[in-house]
Amino acid sequence: MSKKGTQVLEEALSLPPSERAEVIDHLLASLDPSPDHRIDEVWGQEAEDRLDAFERGEIKTVSASEVFNGIKNVKA
Repeated sequence: MSKKGTQVLEEALSLPPSERAEVIDHLLASLDPSPDHRIDEVWGQEAEDRLDAFERGEIKTVSASEVFNGIKNVKA
């Protein structure tokens, strides 16, 4: 990594976690060749909707072990 990159990294690591997350989001977005940000908006809304439905008790949860057992059974 260049000297400038190291300096930027050190400064970013000194930020509070929420600001570091924002920096990460911006950096990752800058690497995405697709300018279609609508996809991110749609998935973000879907995640919010699912969380709201979970909190209202409208969706059933499945344990990780159930999910992984299901995957194993499909592969077999």
